[in-house]
Amino acid sequence: MHPGSRIGAVYLHCEPVDFRRQINGLSAIVQEELMMDPFGDALFVFVNRRRTGIKALYWHRNGFCLWQKRLEAERFAWPRQTSAGATCQITTRELEWLLEGFDLWANKPHKSLHYQSVT
Repeated sequence: MHPGSRIGAVYLHCEPVDFRRQINGLSAIVQEELMMDPFGDALFVFVNRRRTGIKALYWHRNGFCLWQKRLEAERFAWPRQTSAGATCQITTRELEWLLEGFDLWANKPHKSLHYQSVT
């Protein structure tokens, strides 16, 4: 991302998009499909159908920034669309993990145990 840019939230678009789309097409998805403000302080991340590439879109001061990463041999882990919506919100740290190849949805924390007595 651009040095000095503030990212308040990171949203992953769960459904794959046509990677021929550029800034205008992706910002239209954000505004019309996701009903979100593409001019806010959020980073919107999209994946292609084969999950070998991602595009990230964000607004910086006076224009949109778009960057792309393409994997040569692997695939990105990606959330499935749920009843909760077409996006999944993650932290910037989780985005870094995603870019490094970690599957954020396969790794789960230890289960919470709730006992009634010690004997």
